[in-house]
Amino acid sequence: MTRTPSSDTAPLRFGIVLLPNFTLTALSGFLDVLRLSSDEGDHSRPVRCTWQVIGETLSPIRASSGVHVSPSARFDDAGQFEYIVVVGGLLHSSPEISPATLEFIRAAGKSEATLVGVCTGAFALMRAGVLNDARICVSWFHYWDFLEQFPHVTPEKLVADRLYVFDHRRITCSGGRASIDVAAAILTRHIDPSIVRKALRILQVEDLDRGNAPQPHPPGLAPATHPKVKRAILLMEQHLSHALTVDELARKLDMSVRQLERLFKEATGSSPQAYAKAIRLRIAGWMLRHSDKTVSAIASSCGFSDASHMGREFRNAYGLSPGAYRAAGSAGDAAGTSSAVPVADGGVPGPGPDDYGEVYPGRTDFY
Repeated sequence: MTRTPSSDTAPLRFGIVLLPNFTLTALSGFLDVLRLSSDEGDHSRPVRCTWQVIGETLSPIRASSGVHVSPSARFDDAGQFEYIVVVGGLLHSSPEISPATLEFIRAAGKSEATLVGVCTGAFALMRAGVLNDARICVSWFHYWDFLEQFPHVTPEKLVADRLYVFDHRRITCSGGRASIDVAAAILTRHIDPSIVRKALRILQVEDLDRGNAPQPHPPGLAPATHPKVKRAILLMEQHLSHALTVDELARKLDMSVRQLERLFKEATGSSPQAYAKAIRLRIAGWMLRHSDKTVSAIASSCGFSDASHMGREFRNAYGLSPGAYRAAGSAGDAAGTSSAVPVADGGVPGPGPDDYGEVYPGRTDFY
């Protein structure tokens, strides 16, 4: 159901909560969609919607880029909003979220407002206990961080292959460029979609309905690779220890097994099963070189039935046993050489073991 605000229609109200070291791109993208959709022409008046940065105090809040943004109202004085948008950013080098901020989020969760977590804002919503049993969208980059911080979360509820997820009055978004998409999707619930499309054209953005679009990872694929294949590979990486069957994968992607296998063959030259095994072997190789976990533990983490199973597959892919590969990797590090990359049945190799250090910097485990 949509409505077009007129002179006697109250504008849609957005309260923006910025967390320490928030991502400026996520904030500016979201706000510019509101600004351009709110008014005609180039006036940027808050006619169809209003927005206000609110905080515990009026002190400036630092973005991860170093830019500071000052709230215009304190939590207690901010009034009522239809949407409370929590914008996060850096996870590991930011101050703790203040108790007052968490309490404000909890109170908003009990109101009629819809809560929106942008970027790592979903972490704050979870910490405040307002996500309940909702499905949660996070960036692929922070998927493992989320499970590490909140091990009680059912992985099936965690979505890291799409740009955003709407679940009743809880909305979560992967951040970055996707903040534009989620703002547009919210506004089309309330105003004429043609107005939102016009705003997106001004921002040089196409494709209004991108709810099923994949996040931009993984590397190693051609830019024109089918979105369903990209999403499939993201799902493979996120189900390492309990690999999805082809039937399960197809069901998550809302397509038939035959369609999935055809698209995969066209994009990668291999079957989904072979590609998934190659991913597990690459990550196993990376863990052998960058962690001190036993071969048995790595086998379990990467979805192999036991160390012997992983050993057989490893020899086929690398020509070495896991132990020999680990030793050769240490020697290769000292000599400045790199290790081989297993290829999925003639398909594209994608990221090799060493590349996971860049894809997941600092990580030595997968949860």
